[in-house]
Amino acid sequence: MLIKTDDLGTPVFSTQDLVNMIYSGHSSKVYDVQCEDTADIHRFNAAAKDSYTQGLQIHQSSDLTMKEFDNACQSNWFMPDRYLEINVYDYLNPFCKNQDEIDRMTQELEEYQERDMINILRYMIFLVDFMRENNTVWGVGRGSSVASFVLFLIGVHRINSIQYGLDFHEFMR
Repeated sequence: MLIKTDDLGTPVFSTQDLVNMIYSGHSSKVYDVQCEDTADIHRFNAAAKDSYTQGLQIHQSSDLTMKEFDNACQSNWFMPDRYLEINVYDYLNPFCKNQDEIDRMTQELEEYQERDMINILRYMIFLVDFMRENNTVWGVGRGSSVASFVLFLIGVHRINSIQYGLDFHEFMR
């Protein structure tokens, strides 16, 4: 399925995309996406209104600049609320095997916190959980991200940066 996007990269689903979502068992998700402005969508929304049920979101073009769009996207994380409430330290601590690993994790988390990136870590936890639940295969690790021990603990990659003496500052630059 090739989803169309607008100028800002926002996915815009066609009627056929929605039908495919329903037939693949993801009917609850059709209400969370933006749809093309078509007669079929309007008919569905009219029927939904008549039966007091939720309608579909029709995509509206935006006059936002890319910076405004990025800020809006970063303030609205598309993941279940339970992930937004995760205490990342408490989540990762049981995965640490010794004090050196706890110290490294703590040091990295302080850097993530200083950069206001804790929600990104929460999203990565969600993403890894989602990929595991859906039997998705992802790579061993790539680029400077393998220098982050925190990302290793989350499962984003499989390179233990402590074992290889990698400095996480390479990733944080």
